[in-house]
Amino acid sequence: MNDALAAAIWGGIAASSLLIGGFVALRAQPSKRLVGLVLAFGTGTLISSVAYELVPEEAIDAVGVGLALAIGGLVFYFGDAYVDRIGGENRKDLDATAENTGSGQSIVLGTILDGIPESLVLGIGLAVGGAISAAFLAAVFISNLPEAIAATVSLKASGVKSGAIYRMWAGIVGISAAAAAIGYGIASAAGSSGILVQAFAAGALLTMIIDTMAPEAVQHGGKVAGLATLLGFAVAATVSGLE
Repeated sequence: MNDALAAAIWGGIAASSLLIGGFVALRAQPSKRLVGLVLAFGTGTLISSVAYELVPEEAIDAVGVGLALAIGGLVFYFGDAYVDRIGGENRKDLDATAENTGSGQSIVLGTILDGIPESLVLGIGLAVGGAISAAFLAAVFISNLPEAIAATVSLKASGVKSGAIYRMWAGIVGISAAAAAIGYGIASAAGSSGILVQAFAAGALLTMIIDTMAPEAVQHGGKVAGLATLLGFAVAATVSGLE
């Protein structure tokens, strides 16, 4: 199988939990506390993946890796600030109402922005390491569930119909698959500099975790969110160590 296609397939699999999360939000309506705790667990798994999978312990170009991390974080920061300005600030707010949620378009754009770093990392990891990290794949899949639930709540509050929400998630799964393939292509073309591309994506991912996931996890999960985050970190670190 073509490796770029393999990256796209893995990216689609990781993002497929968005559809599951959307279904759960529309049908099961889980408690905010449960969603907050799952979000905290996903936060821990992603932070662990950044620490153990994405940033090398002994970088040949430590300064370059540091700069790439910073640039990736800044790119996400300014992109997220733009989405906030056009109305997507509450895209993960489980307390969303018709009055405080943003437009459907801004929520979709923000959700795509949140998912791109994760998908890029999957493709980059395949190019740099030659295999998909099971720990990171599981981390992305788990973290997408509460994100999709929160965004679906916001979309529903803004008046978007269920069918349109499902189509949106399916479209974002496709975009995520394409982003994974693009990440693979960029890292492959970069050759020995692929680790810098990976660090760039890691910077964007870490910024996304703290800016958009952690606050909602604490708000809805309460003080136990800290323990759930620790559990997610420990589980992902253990899986990473077994690979």
